[in-house]
Amino acid sequence: MKHRYIFLALAMLILILSAIGTSAQSAYRFSAPHTYKNLTIFLIYGKDEAGKGNVMTLQEAMERKLFVVYETSNVNELEVENLSKEFDVFIQAGDIVKGGRQDRVLAVSIIIPARSGRIKIESFCVESGRWSKRGAEDSGKFTSSNDRVVTRDLKIAANASRSQSEVWAKVSDAQAKLERNVGAPVRAAESASSLQLSLENGKVAATVDEYVKNLTGIVNGRTDIIGYAFAINGKLNSVDIYASNALFKKLWQKNLKATATEAVAESRSVRLAEPVKAKDVEDFIERADKAKPRERVSPAGATVTTRDDGTNLLVEARDSKTKAVVHRSYIKKD
Repeated sequence: MKHRYIFLALAMLILILSAIGTSAQSAYRFSAPHTYKNLTIFLIYGKDEAGKGNVMTLQEAMERKLFVVYETSNVNELEVENLSKEFDVFIQAGDIVKGGRQDRVLAVSIIIPARSGRIKIESFCVESGRWSKRGAEDSGKFTSSNDRVVTRDLKIAANASRSQSEVWAKVSDAQAKLERNVGAPVRAAESASSLQLSLENGKVAATVDEYVKNLTGIVNGRTDIIGYAFAINGKLNSVDIYASNALFKKLWQKNLKATATEAVAESRSVRLAEPVKAKDVEDFIERADKAKPRERVSPAGATVTTRDDGTNLLVEARDSKTKAVVHRSYIKKD
């Protein structure tokens, strides 16, 4: 009888542990693949981890003149200020800000509260050949944030290596790939090293727009999408998951544009015969989640947890006030 109770207890323990594991793995659900040319996207469904709130993206806040990104004398650190009295502003790691003395990419995902005052934020330069005013732009502040960094290698350089020289090298690589695949020069006369100006190139924009037009509508009619994964040429690339559907939707067009640009940059690469499946995405997320965490607090106050096992990279950002996870960025390194 005693052995029977022990057996039952062990069986219950196994069931509990199994349920916990299943719950962790089934926190997300995945759509069927949506494919255009060499780009495949999986939408990720899940529960909101944060309320809708009064949150604007960096792009819309700058367009409404409610947010300022200030130039400093430090290439790898800028200052930001939310002027709004009611809206918080979400900055996504990888957002490019145009202007100042050289274009930058912001290096941390964070929510900047209303009436924030000036806050320091980490950055990397994505324009190596300038340290002065460009045209009619204001050299003391930045004018817009309409794009994100493109290519997996550039994201790894900014998130894992955190090396300015490597970021510059990967910007140059991205420009070369775009030139090769759109069949025209993309380095602007005003500043040949500017990634932002290359992304604004007419031939690049037109080619990217084909992808965007064919894929933008895949999110329509759903209120439970909190992220997406994508593969290029049959190879899993990245996953981005957000705190809410509202935030995901606000970022969708900017994210899709960056994803499509990367697909254009890689359009002449070899495609794998076996297509990526939703199970591959789920397994990738699970492996990245299990890597040993390293935690740091950014100058802006966000807690950033990095998990890197050499093959799978996860960068997780928590809000400095609520401690809630606002963004999970997964990157396949091999």
